[in-house]
Amino acid sequence: MSSDPITHIQSRDNPLLKELRRLSQDSTAYRKQGRVWLEGDHLCRAALARGWKPALAVFAESFWPQAQAEYAQVAIKIIVVADKLLADLSSLESPAPMGFVVDLPSATALDPAAASVILDRVQDAGNVGSILRSAGAFGFKQIIALKGTAALWSPKVLRAGMGAHFGLRLIEGLEPEALEALAVPLVVTSSHQGALLQDQKLPFPCAWAMGHEGQGVGPALQARAQIAVRIGQPGGEESLNVAAAAAICLHASSTGR
Repeated sequence: MSSDPITHIQSRDNPLLKELRRLSQDSTAYRKQGRVWLEGDHLCRAALARGWKPALAVFAESFWPQAQAEYAQVAIKIIVVADKLLADLSSLESPAPMGFVVDLPSATALDPAAASVILDRVQDAGNVGSILRSAGAFGFKQIIALKGTAALWSPKVLRAGMGAHFGLRLIEGLEPEALEALAVPLVVTSSHQGALLQDQKLPFPCAWAMGHEGQGVGPALQARAQIAVRIGQPGGEESLNVAAAAAICLHASSTGR
């Protein structure tokens, strides 16, 4: 790269563009590279609002003239890319004209006393992102993703999370045994056992476990739980989507303090 604070890229074979393609198209590339690709104005603004400093800010050539007044000083390095090359990075129907590359946060230890959400093999990226949004909204600042859960910093989870990531403590890849460190009650949901949610005195802080879309919370967590609840469904549906169930449960905890 040149010493110019703004680097212009016109070649698809540029090494930086190859790196960005991996980050934008491979759900776990961030683990190898230690960096995360944020596509679009909304995610970029959400990161800035939480005090994140991007390592790179990337702009489409046509967008840069109007963007530079606001974004010229936000990143360590500014990259301006031919429009088609930036669009090729995107999996969106309408590719965004900008994005940030941010350093992946350092691995953090589990906080035993934090209000938490445990993701037990939740595999759909949209569900995981939605649960992160609910967790942030209702005061559950720690997310504990057990092995088998969708990659928390993948592009699809980031988009579904709508910026929630930047205000949460995210821990992933844990085994169920790691939950022994928790000092708050573990609460699980079930479609067929436990007291009705509205009849249960819910502790706060606590750790809510949300399970696999088809199998629910696994036996290891069921055995560790201090409280089991079920969500009443007078309409007669067999079960709720895990993200919808999480929103209901976390809201009930936050309002019942």
